Parts: sequence; structure tokens; C-alpha cells
Amino acid sequence: MAVLPERKSSNRTIQILKAAEQGNYGVIAAIAYNLEQIFGLIRAAEEARSPLIIQFFPWAITFWDGLIVRAAAEAASKASVPISIHLDHAQDEADIKRAADTLPIDSIMIGITTRLVEYCNERGIATEAEPGRIEGAGDGVVDTAGLEASKTTPEEVDEFNATGVDSLAPEFGNMHGEFGATDQLDFEQLEKIQKQIGKRVTIALHGTNGYPPNLMKRCIAAGAAKINVNRLVLDDYYIDLQSQVGKVPHITLIKQGVEKVVNQTKE
Repeated sequence: MAVLPERKSSNRTIQILKAAEQGNYGVIAAIAYNLEQIFGLIRAAEEARSPLIIQFFPWAITFWDGLIVRAAAEAASKASVPISIHLDHAQDEADIKRAADTLPIDSIMIGITTRLVEYCNERGIATEAEPGRIEGAGDGVVDTAGLEASKTTPEEVDEFNATGVDSLAPEFGNMHGEFGATDQLDFEQLEKIQKQIGKRVTIALHGTNGYPPNLMKRCIAAGAAKINVNRLVLDDYYIDLQSQVGKVPHITLIKQGVEKVVNQTKE
């Protein structure tokens, strides 16, 4: 089953990222874990008049049975700004196919094989891939050793490019998890990768914890269009939750949490 060109060209993630490339800006791709965060992220995007990508780890499929993904997609479809739904760090083939076949997903970060790229393409779903592994730990992310050794090579870029992926998440000194290291980023390498992949593939930036605004801008200037964030937009939510739980009514806690997500995401 070959994908119709117009079906792939109308993919929301691709449209959002191509517009970012052309406009020389980055788009937040934020992980969400619950409805408060989904609602807060969308409100922030609308108030900031900014596009947004809402991301989920595979547990949103296996634990929630896809329910939270469907809720996010419905809310995104009613938003006044472009918003797409992305499945992040999906390594299990069964999860990838289940998402592609049954859920309102616009894009999936896959365990890379040409066959899985084609499977998603046939269903009009964009794909993202990560050569090697990003150093560090996070939900759905496997640890690796050796920061320098894990950097993306030109050979890996060519290999992944040949599969037909739409976005590439290179390793150039960035780290997943609670590390916040910002002094090992190899911008010369990132710029070389951006030139090597050409115009068809967009660059996704992973491991952004601890990045100050000037560093984020530098990554975008070097070619990053999709900016993955997790705690960067959720820290205030969790601080408020921990300090207020049991002290205010549950409904108040929910409303306060939403406001924390809105304000930090807009910032």
C-alpha cells in the first residue's frame, strides 16, 4: 500500500517543522503525562500564538490503552494554532504498529528499520530516528556509555537518511536525563549534519534540560527545528503539586497545575 503524496504532505508534524525551518525558529515538542498537562500545553500554545507538538512515551499506549492520546488529539484538532501528536522513543515494533494502525498519531520516533519507516509512511505518519543512543536516562530511553563515542557519525547520517525518515535526532554532545550539561555541545558537528541531511529531513533536538535561552537559540540557528522538552515545561507543575497536595481541594490543585504548565510553557 503506497502512501498518497497528498496524504503525507498534509501530515501536521511535517507541516509544523517545515514552517519552522523556513521561518528559522524552533517548535516545542513537549512530553505530557496527564490531562492537566495536555490542557496546559495547548492553552499555552494558543496564548503564545505558537505551533506545538505534544509527545507521549509508549506507556501512554500500553497503560492508558491510547485513551490519553485520543484525548490530546481531539483537543489539538480544536486548537486555534497548529498542534500535532507524536509518539516518542517507540522501540517496540508492536507498539509502533498499534499506534500507526489505531491511534490519531501524526508522527512516531521509531526503532529504525526501513520496513518500519515504510509501514508508517503507508499510513501517512511521519517518522523520526535517533542514530545510536543519546547519553543518559529518561522514560523510554536506554543508557549508553561514552559521550564522545556516541556522537552521530556522517556514515550514520547517510544510513538513516536512506531509510526515508522525516526527522533526525543527532547526538552532538546532548544528554537525556537530569544532567543539564551544556558545555560539550559540538555545534560544528551539528551544522555539518544539517548540511548533510539536506532539505527533506528536519533536525530534532533531544536532551534540553538545563539549556538557557541563548543556548537554545544557538541550537536552532544551527538547524534544530523540533525542540524536545520534558521537565523544562513541567518543573513548576510538580513543585506546586508536591507543595499543595492535601492542602487544597483536588479541583483547585488541578486548576493550579494547569496554570503552572501554561505559564512555564509560554516562558
